[in-house]
Amino acid sequence: MAEYKFLLPSMGEGVMEATVTTWLKSVGDKIEEDESIVEVATDKVDSDVPSPVSGVLKEIIVKENKVAKVGEAMAIIETESSNENDSNSIDNENLESEQKGEKIAEISELEKEVIEEVAKPLNNVNNKIISTEDNFFSPLVKSIAEKEGISIAELKNISGSGVKGRVTKDDILKYIKDGRSTKTVPNNQSEEKTPSSQPKENIFASTNVTAGTNEEIIEMDRMRKIIAQHMVDSVRTSPHVSSFVETDMTNIVLWRNKIKNNFQKREGEKITFMPIIVHAIIRAIKDFPMINVSVEGDKIIKKNNINIGIAVARADGNLIVPVIKNADQLSLIGLTKKINDLALRAKNNQLKPDEIQGGTYTVSNIGSFGNILGTPIINQPQVAIMAVGSIVKKPAVIETPQGDLIGIRHKMYLSHSYDHRVVDGALGGMFVKRVSDYLEDFDINQEI
Repeated sequence: MAEYKFLLPSMGEGVMEATVTTWLKSVGDKIEEDESIVEVATDKVDSDVPSPVSGVLKEIIVKENKVAKVGEAMAIIETESSNENDSNSIDNENLESEQKGEKIAEISELEKEVIEEVAKPLNNVNNKIISTEDNFFSPLVKSIAEKEGISIAELKNISGSGVKGRVTKDDILKYIKDGRSTKTVPNNQSEEKTPSSQPKENIFASTNVTAGTNEEIIEMDRMRKIIAQHMVDSVRTSPHVSSFVETDMTNIVLWRNKIKNNFQKREGEKITFMPIIVHAIIRAIKDFPMINVSVEGDKIIKKNNINIGIAVARADGNLIVPVIKNADQLSLIGLTKKINDLALRAKNNQLKPDEIQGGTYTVSNIGSFGNILGTPIINQPQVAIMAVGSIVKKPAVIETPQGDLIGIRHKMYLSHSYDHRVVDGALGGMFVKRVSDYLEDFDINQEI
């Protein structure tokens, strides 16, 4: 028999840890290869983690409601003895030993002040240093960078001497000693900071709450706390401004009514208004690419990919935002299938971590709740979000060559909230108007 250390795998870009919510197997249970054995939760999504090997669960190392780091052993699985399994176990042990050895070597040389910094939670969302496969920074390097005010972009430019060119502690300390390429403001100076450099305040400070007469105290669940913190941080970070346009959706309503039955028979999918609206937004982003940006300090990061997030209500009432990656490369049929798939799996809590990351612009369908107008909060680090209201019949003036007439039209409000640090009223207003124009100019005779 051989022992296999079951590690927490990578959970997506920038996700370095996860909370164990439920062990699906107990000690002594038999496990099949690729069988889910534990449920974990990150600040992004809940996921099942499958076992890469078959065997028997011998020991659970990380208990329920405890936090595991990516690459950390969560359990021990006893496998049938074979060359392949022995090799996997050895490789697994060597990897963990190597990681531990690196950490011990680094920590043994740390000054007390830096050790204290590493132990603190990284509360600044916008200044957080992100690790990816191609660009990994250890917790030690990240803590030094944040303490010295070194940005993500600046950190990426440091030449690394570690494995695969990774930046080590010595690299970043030498970089600071030799003189940095970007001047930073020490923490004890009183120069004005940008909103993105302000530390995030925990809005859930411990307080004693007592219920009054006919009152009930309800503890927020984990997802609601994440949403609440994210929304408060967004309002603190970005000065929100909103623009509104009323759009005539009559041509689209008539066209959808005409093709929806045949479309469902042919494609096995229902076609809603959302893919048509998303298609118009994509076209407008191409016309106004400065909507498709993020902000870091005084730098604007222009995104070349158009990744559209769509807010979806889960069964528990909380919201989640799955992302359509490279949405501009999909046809209307492709958008329809992708949106339907993501929405269904979002409601059933079946999304993968990387399916809710990397969005560059977000759409919220408040019309699905019967709302006609709303002012959504920006999904950081994006700079804009659009809410689409319900489509309602209204009397409207119709211009014809013979004169103006009053008729019944299908109308919908578009609400566009944007970050006034980088999106002025002209750009924000022109963008939502362009989306409206594309919707109103929809060809009622087009085929799909």
